[in-house]
Amino acid sequence: MVLFGKKNNKVTKYRRYPFFNIGTLLFGIVFVYMVVCIFLYLTETHIMTYEVVRGNLSGNFRYQALSLRTEEVVRASQSGSIRYYAREGARVSADSTVCSVNESGSLEPVAYEDFAPDERDIGRLHSVMSGFVTDFSEISFQRTYEMKAGIESILADMTKNLDTDYISVQNRCSAPDSGFVIYGIDGFEETSSANLTDDMFDLNNYRLESLRTRKQVTAGDVIYKLITEEEWRLYFPMSNDLVTELTGQESIRFRFLKDNQTFTAPFSIIRNGTESFGEIVMNNSLVRYATDRFLEIELILNRKEGLKIPVSAIVDKEFYNIPEDFAIVNEDTEKEITLKVERFRADGSSEISYLTANVYSYNKETGVYLINKSLLKEGDCILQENSAKRRELTDNDVTVLHGVYNINKGYAVFREITVIDQNEEYCIVESNNVYGLSAYDYIVLNASEADVDQIIN
Repeated sequence: MVLFGKKNNKVTKYRRYPFFNIGTLLFGIVFVYMVVCIFLYLTETHIMTYEVVRGNLSGNFRYQALSLRTEEVVRASQSGSIRYYAREGARVSADSTVCSVNESGSLEPVAYEDFAPDERDIGRLHSVMSGFVTDFSEISFQRTYEMKAGIESILADMTKNLDTDYISVQNRCSAPDSGFVIYGIDGFEETSSANLTDDMFDLNNYRLESLRTRKQVTAGDVIYKLITEEEWRLYFPMSNDLVTELTGQESIRFRFLKDNQTFTAPFSIIRNGTESFGEIVMNNSLVRYATDRFLEIELILNRKEGLKIPVSAIVDKEFYNIPEDFAIVNEDTEKEITLKVERFRADGSSEISYLTANVYSYNKETGVYLINKSLLKEGDCILQENSAKRRELTDNDVTVLHGVYNINKGYAVFREITVIDQNEEYCIVESNNVYGLSAYDYIVLNASEADVDQIIN
């Protein structure tokens, strides 16, 4: 018989440990330490570093240059259907036939099955289309119209070579002067350097009207234009920095990116109000580029080579001038000297001690070392070893240097630099200076975030 009210003596109670014990205490200390570390990391200034490299300021010296030539616009003397015979960009002599206008309003039909393009025609078509594919840009849609005009010009040349039985040539339009034939107008025909503006170089606003696409013309319509002079000019917009760099330069070397042809030509700067433009005068090679209004060019500037550093890394610091007669040279390193210094206490008594200082610059001609100004103060005297000569330091002994903070040793050390070339972001400084920088040194990227002898984490 089971007795339900009997107590079970085999149940063991679980021992409860106190909440505050050594494990909780250690975990709390570690947690607080981590929170403090994270807070300090997030609130402290993080100093970025930069590795010094050798190079030059290549910059972006590519421009869409505007080509201006002496252009003569030829208009139709009567209305009718028009047919062209001269190839675009070809040079024609005065009184030679460029096109014809049929007053009847119709042209003799041409059956293309009656002829076949030769290898030269196919090559020209392939060249136009491959050039379009290579240079195509969604923001420069005018290239599409240029390709269309180019293909139409080639097809017109092929039509011209048909047997004359298929073609009725009436009312020939002869060239008034010799020159290069262009079948397109864009509004720049009468533009000169005096009315150039920056807006003219926005290719999104450029419109080229192909004249060969029209089948009918009215008396007075433009039917083609002639470039009558061999001399032509290229213009490109210039920034203030580039104006400063090229002021006084009478010639310039540049490259056409279209065909990688390089030229050296006379150069000058045109100023229209607050806007500045470079002018390149060309006396040859017009036949290569007669059909192009805008040509992408690259200036080839003689940029100096050296150590390339960011402009943000440069800082100005004050230093004391120490004549070499008062310096005790360290035989182990040229970057340190020892000074015998006399300091005066508040009660008027003096104390003489020796001070080791880093050398930031040394001028062999004047025999002067530069050391950190913070090591000494105005009124201190430097003494010549084994002599009674002394020199009291004043503001006249202070020199300001341009330099950067070198952090190769884990702390900021000022290094003097001599800038030989500069743009908005980088500068080129001289190398091979025992007191300066070397390639692959590490410097503070933003000099305003550091100071001399600061430890860099």
